Amino acid sequence: MAFRRLAMVAPVLFLTSAVVFGLAAASPFDPLAGYLGDRYLTSGAAEQEQLRVTLGLDDPWYEQYTRWLGSLLSGDLGTSRVYGQPVAQVLAERLPWTMLLAGTALAGAVLGALVLGVWTAWRQGGLADRLVTGLAHALEGVPPFVSALVAIGVFALGLSWLPVAGLTDAGAEVSFGQVARHLVLPAGVLAIAQMPWLLLHVRQSLLGALGEDHVTGARARGLAARVVMLRHVLPTALLPFITLVGTRLPELVTGAILVESVFSWPGVAEAVVRSATQVDFPMLAALTLLSAVVVLLGSLIADVAYALLDPRVATDG
Repeated sequence: MAFRRLAMVAPVLFLTSAVVFGLAAASPFDPLAGYLGDRYLTSGAAEQEQLRVTLGLDDPWYEQYTRWLGSLLSGDLGTSRVYGQPVAQVLAERLPWTMLLAGTALAGAVLGALVLGVWTAWRQGGLADRLVTGLAHALEGVPPFVSALVAIGVFALGLSWLPVAGLTDAGAEVSFGQVARHLVLPAGVLAIAQMPWLLLHVRQSLLGALGEDHVTGARARGLAARVVMLRHVLPTALLPFITLVGTRLPELVTGAILVESVFSWPGVAEAVVRSATQVDFPMLAALTLLSAVVVLLGSLIADVAYALLDPRVATDG
C-alpha cells in the first residue's frame, strides 16, 4: 500500500499544480497589480506592457506552467511577483514557524485525545463521560477562528495571562521564552480544534475493543482493570486512530492558516492570502504543491505506522 501511494505522488502533484495554474489564469485579477503594488495606478501603459512581456504575463497559462515546471525540475521554484523574492526564500522564512505551530498543536491534540478518550471510555456513562463527550460534540462545529477570537478575549485581553498576537513582544528579540509564550494561545486553539474528532474516535474504538475476545480472556484471567485497558484494549484501538491522525493533516493545515491570520503568527498564512488575491502564479503553485505533499505524506506515514504496529498488514508493492 505504501509503495502504491509513493507511485501516485508525481501524477497527483502534476495534476494539482496544472489545475492551480489554470484556475489562476481564469481569475479576473491582474497579476501585474500585485507585482507593482502602489505603483500600479501611477505607472504608464508602456512600462506596464514592458513588464508584461518581461514576466510573460500575456503568454497562455500552459506556456507559463511549462516554464515553471521546467524550473521546478531544476530545483528553482521561481520568483514571487508579490514579494519580489525567490519563492524558496519566502517559504524558508515562514514555513518553519508554521511547522512549529502545527506540530505543537498536533502533539497536544493527540495527547489530549488519548488521555481523555481512555478516561471517558473507562468511565462510560458517568458524569465525566457525558460532560467530556458533550463538549467534544459541541466543539466539533466551532471554526478555529471563532475559538481564536474567544481565546484572545478571555486569556489575552480579559485575564492578561498571554500575549495577543505576534511571535515576540514589541521590540523584543526572538528567544525560546518569547516564542514559547506567544505560541501557547495559537497552538492551544488549533489543538482544541483538532481534538474533538480524535477524542470521540479513541473513545468509540476503546468501547469496541472492550468487547473483543482477547480482552474478555484477559479479564477472565484476573488481570487488573488498568492492565487490561493499557495492554490489551488501548493497542487495539490505536491502529485505526493512527490512520485517522494521518487523514486529519489537511484539516490541520487549513486550521493553521486561519489561526495564523488571527494571531499574526509569521507563518505561511499571509503568503497564502496575498498570492491568492494578487494571482502570484509561482507562489500559488508552490503553496499548493506543499499542501498536496502534506496530504500525501500524512497518508503514507499512517500506512507505514499501521503496518509496523500490525504485522498482518504488508506494505506490498
